[in-house]
Amino acid sequence: MRSQLKEECGVFGIFGNKEAANLAYLGLHSLQHRGQESAGIVTSDGRRLYGKRAMGLVADVFDEESLKDLPGTSAIGHVRYSTSGSSSASNIQPIAITRAGSEMAVAHNGNLTNALTIRNQLEKDGAIFQSTTDTEVVVHLMARSKEPEMPQKIIYALSLCRGAYSIVFLDSKQLVAARDPYGFRPLVLGKAGDSYVVASETCAFGLINATYVRDIEPGEIVVIDEKGIKSIKPFAPERPAACIFEYIYFSRPDSGMNGRNVYLVRKALGKQLAVEHPADADIVIPVPDSGVPAAMGYAEETGIPYETGFLRSHYVGRTFIEPEQSIRNFGVKLKLSAIEQVITNKRVVVVDDSIVRGTTSRKIIKMVRDAGAKEIHMRVCSPPMRFSCYYGIDTPNKDELIANSLDVDGIKNYITADSLGYLSKDGIDIAVQGLPREKGCAKQEGYCYACFTGNYKVEVEDLSLSPAQMNLFAG
Repeated sequence: MRSQLKEECGVFGIFGNKEAANLAYLGLHSLQHRGQESAGIVTSDGRRLYGKRAMGLVADVFDEESLKDLPGTSAIGHVRYSTSGSSSASNIQPIAITRAGSEMAVAHNGNLTNALTIRNQLEKDGAIFQSTTDTEVVVHLMARSKEPEMPQKIIYALSLCRGAYSIVFLDSKQLVAARDPYGFRPLVLGKAGDSYVVASETCAFGLINATYVRDIEPGEIVVIDEKGIKSIKPFAPERPAACIFEYIYFSRPDSGMNGRNVYLVRKALGKQLAVEHPADADIVIPVPDSGVPAAMGYAEETGIPYETGFLRSHYVGRTFIEPEQSIRNFGVKLKLSAIEQVITNKRVVVVDDSIVRGTTSRKIIKMVRDAGAKEIHMRVCSPPMRFSCYYGIDTPNKDELIANSLDVDGIKNYITADSLGYLSKDGIDIAVQGLPREKGCAKQEGYCYACFTGNYKVEVEDLSLSPAQMNLFAG
């Protein structure tokens, strides 16, 4: 359970299918874990675009009648958390625009690290922004391009952008998907019958009976139209830096990333965690949900029995009424309840994906101790998180991260565990590299560990645009 991290956004696109809106709805439903703040779908019937966007979950935003108002054979969709820009209706995606008689929509997962620099220059040149998202920067740059076709406008715009983007575009004729040269955020290509599909994760394919074709490669732009599919690689190649937290927490366990199944990676992380930090204990319990495969791997490697020590509520809404008389750790108890019959008089290993501020881990350990545990050994299947993410994950400021101010022993004392062990960065590499790759996936080894190491692949808030690039803003 991770109350401090938010799972960025999810994008979906389909071209050439008479049930485009319905399939986009199902695809977004499968990606709901990536964003629960707002949802939107834009469709094309070959002449114009139709859209619906609103705050809320996918099932709350769309119903059978509203999907009927989205005709056409192509669609893109988006589920959102506010990693960039405020939480408001004006920031709901896909963003749709009309310019010079043509319509276009765009949906983006990621964060542009030089968006503010570009936005400030565009506003000086007279641009008017309707939202506070960095995605709108891409739209304005496209509008400034002198290129006649959408793919070339996209290349122009993205050539000026830095940071993370897995992004999809739709107009009346085509669907275009693009991934930044580092491949920070995932983006995959599939087929549903004769229709091509793109999505943030492969889990979006199962519900619509689509098959996985391949990952869209870092730096690749894929154009899908009536003629078929075309791949463009206009940018200088970089060493890939896929977000390692997709494996640890964000992606759904049944998804594949970089050719490897997320569930199997998490289980392997737990096995490696057991090698690095064994414990003399009676049971292993996970913090649901992302801690479950890792706890299973830990138990399998150590031979300590795996048990379900927490019951997780799946019916917690976005708001709730807290009783007037304060209940200790009310927020955590609302989501988790400890099973005393499993925990009482046991030496317990608690496995979680990460520790962010430490407050939730402290409350969880208090719950386990109140349930009668004799000893509690906290095990974390990632290294200490010391740095903020600027590539599309909503992490706290650096100063709020507990590992930035306390060492492992200090964190152990704060969360009141009897022992604490973190998986090493090398341990993650060992676990991931030890698993076989799926067929059809181009080799893209290389991951971003910036939240653990502070080694940022792309400069944040890049102020180094060349004079030649600045002149491009003049339009």
